[in-house]
Amino acid sequence: MRITLLGFLLLTTMTAGSAANDTQRLRIATFNIAMGFEAAGEMSAALQSAQHERLRLVAAVLQRVRPDIVLLNEFDYDPSIDAAARFNEHFLATSQEGRDPIAYEHSYRAEVNTGIDSGLDLDGDGKTGGPGDAWGFGHFPGQYGMLVLTRHPIDRRKSRTFRHFRWSAMPGAARPPNPDGSAFYPDATWNRLRLSSKSHWDLVVRVGGKDLHLLASHPTPPVFDGPEDRNGRRNFDEIRFWREYTSPDPAPWIEDDEGRHGGLSPNAPFVIAGDLNADPDDGDSRPGAIQQLLDAAWIQTACVPSSVGALDAAREQGGVNEKHSGDPAHDTADFNDRYTGNLRLDYVLPSANLEVIDCGVFWPAPGLIDSDPSKASDHRLVWVDIAL
Repeated sequence: MRITLLGFLLLTTMTAGSAANDTQRLRIATFNIAMGFEAAGEMSAALQSAQHERLRLVAAVLQRVRPDIVLLNEFDYDPSIDAAARFNEHFLATSQEGRDPIAYEHSYRAEVNTGIDSGLDLDGDGKTGGPGDAWGFGHFPGQYGMLVLTRHPIDRRKSRTFRHFRWSAMPGAARPPNPDGSAFYPDATWNRLRLSSKSHWDLVVRVGGKDLHLLASHPTPPVFDGPEDRNGRRNFDEIRFWREYTSPDPAPWIEDDEGRHGGLSPNAPFVIAGDLNADPDDGDSRPGAIQQLLDAAWIQTACVPSSVGALDAAREQGGVNEKHSGDPAHDTADFNDRYTGNLRLDYVLPSANLEVIDCGVFWPAPGLIDSDPSKASDHRLVWVDIAL
């Protein structure tokens, strides 16, 4: 199913979340804003005023698409500031590119694994204390964090996080091997290593008296490693976690950061969202990584977000894109066309018991709007409209 330009323009003029027959229409989105800050405090400084150009462009995208719930990947976590309040006040509350301001009364942020030193040699370079030795790759704690903005309240008592979940606790975990067949991670390291490169969040959003589970994450890119494929294997199992968590079959081995066991309750409506760093057909992820979700009978995948802009970009940029086998209209990330090409990495996947109305990728064709989305991020916002 492919959204038309006319359909997108009509949808963005509607009031999302309006009640009809006790059912609400919701637009849920994910957007990797790829700020790329290299030091602690840079995000805080950027949020101090309304002057940061790329954050202004991100705000412009949100004002144009107007999601009710949005996950922002690579929004650095800094516990010393209220990042959501600053972003609302300095960027979203001010018209960007002539669009109406937008406000998110509720938000969620929490500590992530990136940049937190493990005290172990996780990258195998014989040293400790480097960015590759953090529980999740990062130069400082909170780098590549996550922020959720929502117009609906979050039930924090029911919500769960899995930042501390050990990779080895997953049955059949894809433990990385050395070329000689020995384990890349010694037992003492493997038994402590966390699965999530950032975190896995199950946020319970209250919408008109109903619970909707937003399952947010940002698995590690399946590159920047060696023949052991430690990042590719971790990416595979970070994605697998959501399949196991949402499966109708019990998953008693899952344990959250509060010590509660088990996966999602049967028939609970959910939406999996995030930059999952895995393309169904191209790129460097392990075979079948994202298919773990796309092939699950309890997850809806019939509405495949697409855009005219992605199709045009692949055609015009050429390079590796010409060798890709996937439909370029489904791409959500615009990468180097000599080495990687454009890929579908960002997903919003509703449970099968939700009604999906429409979906799309905010990647306008060249010249359609005044601004250039590529100046905001090398990823594009992905959205899905559901009825709840």
